Amino acid sequence: MTETNLKELNAYLRKKSPQQIIEWGLEQASRPIVSTSFGKYSAILLHALQSKAPNIDIIWCDTLFNSEETYNHGKGLVAQLKLNIHVYKPNINKTEIEQSIGLPNVIDPEHEIFSEVVKLEPFRRALQEHKPDVWFTNIRVRQTAFRDEKDILSLSKEGILKISPFYYWSDEELERYLKTFKLPKNSNYFDPIKVLEHRECGVHFL
Repeated sequence: MTETNLKELNAYLRKKSPQQIIEWGLEQASRPIVSTSFGKYSAILLHALQSKAPNIDIIWCDTLFNSEETYNHGKGLVAQLKLNIHVYKPNINKTEIEQSIGLPNVIDPEHEIFSEVVKLEPFRRALQEHKPDVWFTNIRVRQTAFRDEKDILSLSKEGILKISPFYYWSDEELERYLKTFKLPKNSNYFDPIKVLEHRECGVHFL
């Protein structure tokens, strides 16, 4: 898919609802996946996709350093929505990570190694095993400078078509969706890789 194709398709899809974007995306896909962090508004994309593709593969990279609230949120959503969840973890356990790397500050050079071990390598492993042609994500405009440069459709470095159905939705719209469908919100979500809300975790650079 060329940049011209993407530009034209994005212009077309901006006029569609997230549900229509999802339907369009599923029509393009042979091996679709959804990535989730079980973050603040994670329930929305998972709920929207579950109604269209109940058996779609959900990829979650458990860094082993999530909060108890996030683990409970994820467990609750898996049960409530009957998610086809695939969990990927680091190749070494939490104790080994703490002893060898620790939990470095974002300005510490060791943080890059930490990110690679707990998030990026597991996610690359997931992509290699699932070999998706379409990847649904929950990124939105105004989240980070990097995401502001994207759109509903973008391409990964490997040429996977990434689709963000709620890309242009505001927090207020997401809040209404949660209320309408009685979905939970992970209000105090903390990503040990991003640390700062407007910082990337690195997965979307892949």
